Amino acid sequence: MKRRILGSTGLSVSEYALGAMMFGAMGNTDHDESVRMIHTALDAGINLIDTADVYSAGESEVIVGKAIKGRRDDVILATKFGLAMGDDPNRRGGSARWIHRAVEDSLRRLDTDHIDLYQMHRPDPHTDIDETLAALSDLIRAGKIRAIGGSFFSPEEIVEAQWAAERRGHHRFRSEQPPYSILTRGVESRVLPTAQRYGMGVLTFGPLNSGWLSGRGDPTAGHRSAGAGAKTFDLSRPGVRAKADAVQKLTALAAEAGLPLPHLATAFVRAHPAVTAVLIGPRRPEHLADLLAGADVELHDDLLDRIDDIVPPGVDVNPGDFYIDPTPPLTDKRLRRR
Repeated sequence: MKRRILGSTGLSVSEYALGAMMFGAMGNTDHDESVRMIHTALDAGINLIDTADVYSAGESEVIVGKAIKGRRDDVILATKFGLAMGDDPNRRGGSARWIHRAVEDSLRRLDTDHIDLYQMHRPDPHTDIDETLAALSDLIRAGKIRAIGGSFFSPEEIVEAQWAAERRGHHRFRSEQPPYSILTRGVESRVLPTAQRYGMGVLTFGPLNSGWLSGRGDPTAGHRSAGAGAKTFDLSRPGVRAKADAVQKLTALAAEAGLPLPHLATAFVRAHPAVTAVLIGPRRPEHLADLLAGADVELHDDLLDRIDDIVPPGVDVNPGDFYIDPTPPLTDKRLRRR
């Protein structure tokens, strides 16, 4: 497993990172099997594990904590805070009050005394970024976290956070975690260049685009067609139909290149010079095995050019993909009144 340096942190991390969202009630409820999957990933050379407090209401962190016991020094451990952990509005966001509570909860569940990368899961429009960075800097000085990062920040929010850190003397975000796949290339236009400009590491998630690029069956069928993200699989929507057409073409291209579609998809993301590591989020052992088999696949320029012909650089095939919008749009009627 090849490694890269995570931005300016000096941390050497594997090009594949293990995303733990599917461990627990949100995916695989078998703790023992999930632990074995984590061990398989570590044995294969993956050294970066990424989870979050909100994944299965903390269950994912508990599973990760069990798995890395006795191997903690070999792991770059990343988790996240910021999304709602219950109905109480004070148990979410970027306030100092919540950050200090959230980190203690995560440390307890992970059964560790420090977190290597503590990430803000989404920007918080209700809290001054200065407040957030000040609290996170206190935690770095206390030795509870080693570095901080953001997730799903817009270019403007990345810049604002960097400026606030410089002007107020805070520790700054060293990484960004955006969604990135062949079907969601919008981050190429501004997010990735902005991260590069500030020397930030980039951990991308969703290389298979919620199963669209998994190569397994009809991505619009089954459990994916229900719940909060159902609209991203509704073929009556023009953007979804465009995705289905692109996937058909990409499937044919992968077959022509002699590659499984998920190997093509993950290798594409790894090929971008801004990307430090690609988060893979398997639910079952066979999913992990399939993805690990493609860890060394590299795409030549001709193949990348043909992908560009199917999905142009900087384009999200379906602009409605991201049903959690980090920045409330001005068209949101709720913003008209306090």
